[in-house]
Amino acid sequence: VQLQASGGGLVQAEGSLRLSCAVSGRTFSTLGMGWFRQAPEKEREIVAAINWSGGSAEYADSVQGRFTISRDNAKNTVYLQMNSLKPEDTAVYYCAANVAGYSAYASHNYEYWGQGTQVTVSS
Repeated sequence: VQLQASGGGLVQAEGSLRLSCAVSGRTFSTLGMGWFRQAPEKEREIVAAINWSGGSAEYADSVQGRFTISRDNAKNTVYLQMNSLKPEDTAVYYCAANVAGYSAYASHNYEYWGQGTQVTVSS
């Protein structure tokens, strides 16, 4: 399974970005998907997760109400719409896939990982 994340960049505080993660090599519609992030000198943390159908989504408290995870099973792609960005959202963002199909919160539940895309929010 290959995951290719894109859409990162430099944005001012209160701005928006949309990350995309294209998946190949496995039936995308059966995979649970997650977005994680890791800031310098910090642990990797969950941002959002979505189950195989898109019917269930989970968010970290720090992004609830600002970020939206979604998926398009016809395009084999999962998205992370990020609004009202804050400097503390600065991190490398990773997409991940789990074969169980759940909107899993813990990173150890994910078997496949993308390469990461940098998001930098300036104040």
